Amino acid sequence: MAMALRPDRGGSKSLFGLGWFVRELLLGQGPYGVPRIDPNVGATQADINHWYHEACAMAEADQKTEKIVSDLVLSGVDVTTEEADSILTRELNKIPRKSRHTRYHSFLMYFGVHKRLGWVEATGQTESSAIQDNYPPAPARTYYRLTQKGIQATEVMWSNPLFTLYPDVGRRHQAKPR
Repeated sequence: MAMALRPDRGGSKSLFGLGWFVRELLLGQGPYGVPRIDPNVGATQADINHWYHEACAMAEADQKTEKIVSDLVLSGVDVTTEEADSILTRELNKIPRKSRHTRYHSFLMYFGVHKRLGWVEATGQTESSAIQDNYPPAPARTYYRLTQKGIQATEVMWSNPLFTLYPDVGRRHQAKPR
């Protein structure tokens, strides 16, 4: 039986999952053109969220550019690499970063599930946040990295960490109502 990749209502509008992105980023892969990080140093939650939005925009722009270039080629137009890059830049600039993907609070809740599963841990490295310039009691930005448990978690587990954390809820959620 085939399982739908997205729910009928709501769900992710992204071309890839947030769990997959977090894992790849913290492994140091730099998915979809985001900066590669040192897996031992890790990254802050704010940076991960920002890079996720940028990666989603890049993936969407790539997909749209591929369609436009394909249509141009099929209509008999020769498209140079420079023209394709120009189309990509134009499509990337059209994509809003905040209106389509997870809000920061949703991301923090999702990242909290990764912490409870023991897949990510604080490295102990912190840095001042911009708000601390004006309001010193603000919390510092904490760096996180993957744990060995997070590295060993399967793709299926990373694709839905909430069901991994609460497997009984996952079975009930996927069951068909009678």
